Amino acid sequence: MTPIFRIFAALFLVLISSISNLSYAQSNYPTRPIKLIAPFPPGGTSDLLGRMLAQKLSDDLGQPVIIENRPGASGNIGHEMASKAAPDGYTLLLSNSSTVVNNPFLYKQMSFDWYKDFSPISLVAIAGQVLIVHPSVPAKNVAELTALAKAQPGVLNFGSGGKAIQSHISGEMYKTAAGVDIVHVPYKGTGVAVADVVAGQIQMIFSDMAPAVPFIKANKVRALAVTSPQRTNTLPDVPTMVEAGFPNFDASVWWSIVAPRGTSKPIIDRINLALGKIMVSNEIKESFEKLGVTPLYSAPEKVFELSRRDSPIIGEVMKKAGVEKE
Repeated sequence: MTPIFRIFAALFLVLISSISNLSYAQSNYPTRPIKLIAPFPPGGTSDLLGRMLAQKLSDDLGQPVIIENRPGASGNIGHEMASKAAPDGYTLLLSNSSTVVNNPFLYKQMSFDWYKDFSPISLVAIAGQVLIVHPSVPAKNVAELTALAKAQPGVLNFGSGGKAIQSHISGEMYKTAAGVDIVHVPYKGTGVAVADVVAGQIQMIFSDMAPAVPFIKANKVRALAVTSPQRTNTLPDVPTMVEAGFPNFDASVWWSIVAPRGTSKPIIDRINLALGKIMVSNEIKESFEKLGVTPLYSAPEKVFELSRRDSPIIGEVMKKAGVEKE
């Protein structure tokens, strides 16, 4: 055997051994705890969804799935952290449309590339929002709110969980559709903004269901409409914006589970399979309904398909709102 042949033979054996070890590791995945990054603060809808999914994934995968909150920059910080993690299946990300669809129209430079840095696994949830007003606002429905806003341009304030977060987008969509002048007041989190509506510091907000529903049921705020195409089981008596006279008004936020780009297909398929079982369980359906959220499950490629569909729609809203990149 020639020296060069011996070298190639040795390299071949190393390669075969590496492939065998990788295949073994993937077939036995997972063998240690998994981290699920939630890129928003504790207590919000993303955090609550993440904790429910983490528990169910733990049960199915046989290893702890631990939530790690990494808030900041409208979700960019958590996404950047996940994008730089090893693509070994032990770091996952609960992403959402506010960050991956809206933020590119807000920031001149993004710290991650949604399409290049991640491997999608599945959609997991979608939700509309609810338009709530402080009881001092003399409007019992959206038509009366619109009339009030037109009679007092620049007087009503609407809060949001932050610039370009879905609560901001929904407010801008309403401004354009209704032709009203209401003032945007961004907060660091939707829950904080809802608290200020309850306190009467601002008059209204298009809020996620989770932070708003307890105050609606306690009659501390008034619900005027939901932004989903159909009424929600969480608030069955509250009409949609379409019913309120705004055809095609659909302002929803969706969530997905993704992994760092380069994560192997067997691992992606294993997690996707687990999510497929989880998302049809009655327990998840009931838990999600309490948050005003609808469970979803999809093939991995559907995640990017949805973001590509939504991007030009959000871009047009931002343009009409005069939102400039920072």
